[in-house]
Amino acid sequence: MSGTSGDWPELSSAGDRPTIVMLHLVSQIVGKVATALLPWRNHGWHLTLRVTPRGLRTEVLYGAGAPFELLIDLVDHEVRLIDGAGSPSVPLRPMSVADFHAEFMDMMARNGRRVGIHAAPNEVDPATRFADDREPRGYDRDSAGRLLGALLAADRVFKQFRSGFLGKVSPVHFFWGSFDLAVTRFSGRPAPLHPGGIPNLPDAVTREAYSHEVSSAGFWPGGAGAEGEPFFYSYAYPAPEGFGDRKVGPSEARFDEALGEFVLDYAAVRGAADPDRVLLDFLESTYRAAADLAEWDRSIECAPGQPGVPRAV
Repeated sequence: MSGTSGDWPELSSAGDRPTIVMLHLVSQIVGKVATALLPWRNHGWHLTLRVTPRGLRTEVLYGAGAPFELLIDLVDHEVRLIDGAGSPSVPLRPMSVADFHAEFMDMMARNGRRVGIHAAPNEVDPATRFADDREPRGYDRDSAGRLLGALLAADRVFKQFRSGFLGKVSPVHFFWGSFDLAVTRFSGRPAPLHPGGIPNLPDAVTREAYSHEVSSAGFWPGGAGAEGEPFFYSYAYPAPEGFGDRKVGPSEARFDEALGEFVLDYAAVRGAADPDRVLLDFLESTYRAAADLAEWDRSIECAPGQPGVPRAV
């Protein structure tokens, strides 16, 4: 697998942050429907979204009428309720979060899906209730389309990386709380109790998510409550001694003391001659740093998967 810079669209805080902030808050409203309806699954995996060629979607949701999905469609720029009878929608456009929330909940109710959700954002500070957030928000279709392109490119490489592990590993999925695409490998050992303290997120959620030792990597394009350029990240919990001092690839990668994780700017990947290879180098070398220092069982690794070729056993 070898991607080119053409697979990785331009994405920047200066040009795309207003749209990304709006989509972060929209995704929280959508994601909270899954949280309200689905039984809790380990590490909160049930409430995440999946990247599709059209945007971000929930898994199949049960418990409010006939089974349905919700799709944040970044091609036709709308949020759609999809079931066997059709796909009513709310358009994405410049508007306040309060207006989107009202239109979305009305669309749900009109189609027989009266779902009570926790109506304020998580992992965002301040956590203004959706119905009270009347600040005008921007939405640019070109920004949304390029965000989708970046997510699809990252999803492709993350899935290649995920294929090289036999142990417990998460899907490649999108967390709407922090607004990032992530994939997580597990050593199989329990972790010490997480201290919690993530803004506007119950400590019980954080502690369940980090109940076991992990090496986790992801892509953050930006979001509400935090500013900065899009970047890839990799961290370990618990972080073994010396983790931040390890040399990892590529040369543009660095350890961010404030975040407690290795980071690699999206622009550095996009500008590389072989972006996929550069990102895989980052993912593989930061995982090795965690696994080496924490003495993981390395027999749970395997060669990367190939299309149509079963893994040799």
